[in-house]
Amino acid sequence: MRDEIIVEELMKEKEGEHIQFKEAKNHFDLGDAAQCCCALANNGGGKLIFGISDKRPRKVVGSQAFPQPERTRMFLMDKLKIRVDFQLYDYEGKKVLVFDVSGRPAGLPVLCDGVAWIYEGDTIKPMSEEMRRQVYAETGIDFSGTVCAGATINDIDDLSVDDFRAKWIEKSGNKKLSTLTKEQVLRDCGAITDEGVTYAALILFGTSEALNKYLPQAEIIFEYRSQESSGPANQREEFRVGFFSCYDRIWELINLRNDKQHYQEGFFLYDISTFNERVVREVILNGISHRNYQMGGNIFIRQYRDRLVIESPGGFPLGITLENMLDRQAPRNRRIAEMLSLCGMVERSGQGMNLMYELSVQEAKPLPDFTGTDDYYVIVTLNGLIIDKEMLSVIKRIGDERMESMSTDDFLVIDALYHGKPLTDKMRSRLNRLTDMGVVEHAGRNKFVLARSLYAAAGQSGVHTRQIGLDRDTNKELLYKHILKNNAVGTPARELQQVLPGLSRNQIWVLMRELRDNGRVVCTGKTSAARWYTTDSSDEKHDA
Repeated sequence: MRDEIIVEELMKEKEGEHIQFKEAKNHFDLGDAAQCCCALANNGGGKLIFGISDKRPRKVVGSQAFPQPERTRMFLMDKLKIRVDFQLYDYEGKKVLVFDVSGRPAGLPVLCDGVAWIYEGDTIKPMSEEMRRQVYAETGIDFSGTVCAGATINDIDDLSVDDFRAKWIEKSGNKKLSTLTKEQVLRDCGAITDEGVTYAALILFGTSEALNKYLPQAEIIFEYRSQESSGPANQREEFRVGFFSCYDRIWELINLRNDKQHYQEGFFLYDISTFNERVVREVILNGISHRNYQMGGNIFIRQYRDRLVIESPGGFPLGITLENMLDRQAPRNRRIAEMLSLCGMVERSGQGMNLMYELSVQEAKPLPDFTGTDDYYVIVTLNGLIIDKEMLSVIKRIGDERMESMSTDDFLVIDALYHGKPLTDKMRSRLNRLTDMGVVEHAGRNKFVLARSLYAAAGQSGVHTRQIGLDRDTNKELLYKHILKNNAVGTPARELQQVLPGLSRNQIWVLMRELRDNGRVVCTGKTSAARWYTTDSSDEKHDA
């Protein structure tokens, strides 16, 4: 009687994200059962019920699908790495089998054959990347710091560790590092722990054989394409080895076709590389530190004549957006970032992205372009061609001493002002400081431009005049002359904006009020019938 009461209560439950009914009178695929349990676990846990119809009105049909439920339970636990229990009920001589599936652990999705399944209503589907990122962020688990089961110190390349050690000594000045064994170096930097070899150790120092076995998606693919058309690349190399075994070769490939752009100032000729080595290395290091190694896909570096496109799987880390990425640091792989910081390849403060922007402004190149970035990939395009060589003259006149004290936002202000782009509120907060430094000057209400002294020193005073536009008095004289020419019939207000199309109606009204208050013009009529006239007695007057 107790079994029948329990079964009847189960039949009343709504099928969905926590309850799944399967008739399975005679058979049910074991792999499908594991998939269902995976989805239930990722939804917080639930019950997988065999022997009851899934359509209402529900009926008990009985199931012979799993004659040895304990063996099935052990299979599910081993495959999914979560707790699974079962209950067997008898309902009027028919067997009802219920698997109780626990919820996933905090910070980790449950995988079945590499896929994190979930239920959306009663539909089973793969977990979205955005949801997976939210799951990983729950406890801040660092995949790169977790131990790779089965990996040993023999999977680590000796030459890569020696290269890392040399850079660590150079950065720290600690020459005692040269006396340590390979294992001790790896322990001291956190690459291996008492539990074993971390994924960070494999990603940075792993042999090709180790990565093929444990982490085949940790691959970097370089392509050079001389044309935009699809098809085979002109050159392609694949690197499925630890990063310290290939980073110099990657730059060597890029530098093979790194054209020089010439900039002349006076008697001096300067060369600027299309691809700045520091910027390129920073964007690649950014991909190594932030990509999602639990996703399939590789880091792609595609070089064209005038630009470099770097793609890395995983989208931005949780909480990072295009708007805040210069101010907020959240490395997806903290252990990797810490090890790269130890040897001086990246700054602990995470300023690599800022450096990319600053150097782009200093070389008068477009800012890094993240067009195409989504939840699954970060795509960075480095456009290498100088936009305006005149800007290089202005940047050079600012001087190294002043630039050393400037923040990334200061450089973005300079870029925006030179190219006539709008300033954000954050950029505007830097204007007073830049004005005090003599880099920016106030050119009227809410208008700022780069200082005339910078343009003048670079022989570009005309550029400053173009940037600042016509001054206030000149604007008033243009309005006055137009009214004077039409003094016989008067000038309607709407015509005034044709004289100065760059100004708003309110700005023009302010200028006209000043002319009127000075006694130079008068206005007759109202609204659309209003007309403006000069007051000069030598002009033909309107008889009003």
